[in-house]
Amino acid sequence: MQSLTRKQSHPVGSLLRQYSPILATVAVFSGVINVLALAGSFYMLQVYDRVLPSQSVATLIGLSILMFGVYVINGLLEFIRARIMGRVGTRIDKTLTPSVFAAVQLLPLKSRGGGDGMQPLRDLDSIRNFMSGMGLTALFDLPWIPIYLCFVYMLHPTLALVAVGGAAALVVLTLVTEYRSSKPLKDASFAGGQRLALAETARRNAESIHAMGMARNIGTRYVALNDAYLAHQLKASDAAGGIGNVTKVIRMLLQSAVLGLGGYLVIENQLSAGAIIAASITVSRSLAPIESAIGHWRSFVSARIAAKRLGDLLMAVGEQDDDLVALPPPQNTLHVESLVVAPPGQREPVLKGVSFDLERGDALGIIGPSGSGKSTLARALVGIWQPATPTSAVRLDGAALDQWTPERLGRHIGYMPQEVELFDGTIADNIARLDPNAPSEAIVAAARAAGSHDLIVRMSDGYQTRMGESGRSLSGGERQRVALARALYGNPFLVVLDEPNASLDASGDIALSEAITAVRQRGGIAIVIAHRPSALAAVNKVLVMANGQARAFGPKDDVLRTTLQTVPPQAASATLPRSDSAANANVKTKEIA
Repeated sequence: MQSLTRKQSHPVGSLLRQYSPILATVAVFSGVINVLALAGSFYMLQVYDRVLPSQSVATLIGLSILMFGVYVINGLLEFIRARIMGRVGTRIDKTLTPSVFAAVQLLPLKSRGGGDGMQPLRDLDSIRNFMSGMGLTALFDLPWIPIYLCFVYMLHPTLALVAVGGAAALVVLTLVTEYRSSKPLKDASFAGGQRLALAETARRNAESIHAMGMARNIGTRYVALNDAYLAHQLKASDAAGGIGNVTKVIRMLLQSAVLGLGGYLVIENQLSAGAIIAASITVSRSLAPIESAIGHWRSFVSARIAAKRLGDLLMAVGEQDDDLVALPPPQNTLHVESLVVAPPGQREPVLKGVSFDLERGDALGIIGPSGSGKSTLARALVGIWQPATPTSAVRLDGAALDQWTPERLGRHIGYMPQEVELFDGTIADNIARLDPNAPSEAIVAAARAAGSHDLIVRMSDGYQTRMGESGRSLSGGERQRVALARALYGNPFLVVLDEPNASLDASGDIALSEAITAVRQRGGIAIVIAHRPSALAAVNKVLVMANGQARAFGPKDDVLRTTLQTVPPQAASATLPRSDSAANANVKTKEIA
């Protein structure tokens, strides 16, 4: 029962059912097209059996004009059917694209990933191409094969038996094609995804690969994946191609057999000469859909695999609930309640019951050794990773983060990850979070808050400077300054910065401290994960993390003093921000009333 429910709620299947009236119309068109296709057989039958014996030119002209009209109508219906299918494929693509693209973004947050992250978009292309191509129309033509065989039976039962035998042989070959090509195509799709994922990784890390002489090794790994991909593709191609050739041979043999048997029946006065030609044309036409289906079987199997994989992905990721009640903007508290978090795809939690409270105007510095869970905590605070237990929660003004949609929550969140990723576009685009309607005043205000305005206007094109992919046209420090401005855009209530000064110079450190101070002064909450003491200059509270747990939390001076007294000297450098001396950890802070 559960599997039945799952099948009924499959997103791609549900969408196809929505288009069932249009597909039914296409089926009707296909029926008319296939009936009109019999006109050629009737024409040959009449010419040989009526026109030639009577020597009637008028009859020939009348039949020819009629046939011309039928062929024009047939071609027009074929044209309309192709256009309908093309538009159905396009509409399915347009309908699914927002959900699929959203799933591509959410998948890394819900699983470990691996393989080709762009595979869902390629799956969508496979479905659209199949819906718009000749493979689907061949499937619409298959149900009309019995009509052709009935017509042959009307000419002579023996000819019909030969045609039925040939059709049965082709159906068996179709099933064999399905059996032999399905698994290789699945394996080829998987291997192709791994190959493209490695290629994308190599492209994005070209500098490191070149500098450390890894090109040969990564090239060897790519060649191995490519060889596996080609082997599976070749196996599937051999299966479909070989059977396709057998199909052509059977069709030609069958057509000749009908001619030969028809000749014998004419000699025995059981069939007319025109019926031979009509039967041969009809048998050939009846087998054409099967031959076409086998010829397009790879695209059919690929589309079917893509639809299942795409539907499973959409069901696994789930749909965003846009019907959530719009909550008022948070403006008072952040409450972290017994927070337990496990990274996507892992069962063992990294965070184990972390709890603390912050109020408007607070700034928290999070310190601790590598692997203590600091970055995991940052991801949980902004809603990237979800709590692993029902009793865990991150709350803004008492409301858990899942009570906001990501779009609504994002207006109140500023986040700067440890690894800064910017988008190909202008600096203004990146600061404005790609909002095309962002006011210039808000963009400049965010840049000023991050201390980046003077840096940006000194560039050749100012705020219209193109970033390049991932912001590669900028230095590491410049990327961090732009990312900080993006985090501060719109004056969000909660600002979480993961090692924000890793690439900053002294002036950047000062700008960072001023930005944190500004967040506190306007009544926001700032959280900074620190590995350098300068990042703690503007915070008033400190959280010490170790082994995924909160070891100490409270006013900065008290926590740092206690930590220095209790942590062994050999471990102090791993627990506290890196500094030349312990005194740097207790840096002077401008307190805010």
